Amino acid sequence: MVVLRAVSAQSDLLGEAPAQSERQALLIENLSFSYRDKPVLDDVGFAVEKGRFTALLGPNGAGKTTLFSLITRLLETSLGRILIAGRDTREAGAAALASLGIVFQQPTLDLDLTVRQNLAYFARLRGLSLKEAGRRIDRELTRFDMAERARETVRSLNGGHRRRVEIARALLHDPDLLLLDEPTVGLDAPSRKAIVSHVHALAGERDVGILWATHLIDEIREEDALVILHEGRVVARGISADIVARSGPGSLDTTFTMLTTPTRESSAGERA
Repeated sequence: MVVLRAVSAQSDLLGEAPAQSERQALLIENLSFSYRDKPVLDDVGFAVEKGRFTALLGPNGAGKTTLFSLITRLLETSLGRILIAGRDTREAGAAALASLGIVFQQPTLDLDLTVRQNLAYFARLRGLSLKEAGRRIDRELTRFDMAERARETVRSLNGGHRRRVEIARALLHDPDLLLLDEPTVGLDAPSRKAIVSHVHALAGERDVGILWATHLIDEIREEDALVILHEGRVVARGISADIVARSGPGSLDTTFTMLTTPTRESSAGERA
């Protein structure tokens, strides 16, 4: 069965385009990208505020990873603009990325180094002194309940604990923006729940903007900022509870299904 989506209803779920402000950790304006001649992102725009958890929700293939690659400059486009803590990534380059922390979907820790060695290596790459690096490492390991495991090799840790180390590492240089690309993939339910809770708490405690990419609806809370991405376009943005309320009776699950079900026209185009 094909669900028809009303254009006016989608417009209501988009609201006004975000304008630049001092509280923004990230601002994306009119961003488009294509692989060869295939459009992947089309006129994407939204903001991530400091001190807030923002969920980027979309089905697999929606364009979430491509968007993250553009934010981190692994990919480049001349169509649109990306500002991190007020700095244009195209104009400021590495200076803009200095305010960014990232946790990739695929693990990037050295399995044969200890937890502390992994963090110390990253801290040195960021130019922190030994004393300051030690202070920040102790702070983050304590925050993530990993201080007692600092001398253990990463190989000995379970998936949830490895993720905690990766998030701790991404915070060592006190970024304004923290990106997490599907960070709970492959984790068991208790580990996934713990990571989601830790990162939600981080936003307010550290006044850092969080952009959490996921396809899992249960990782999103009613008070979270939410951007729904489908087929490379933003189809809803705002506070999660408000988006659900404006879309009609139901839950975020039903709203997400409505917004990410192909229209009759696009389905016909695909068949052709």
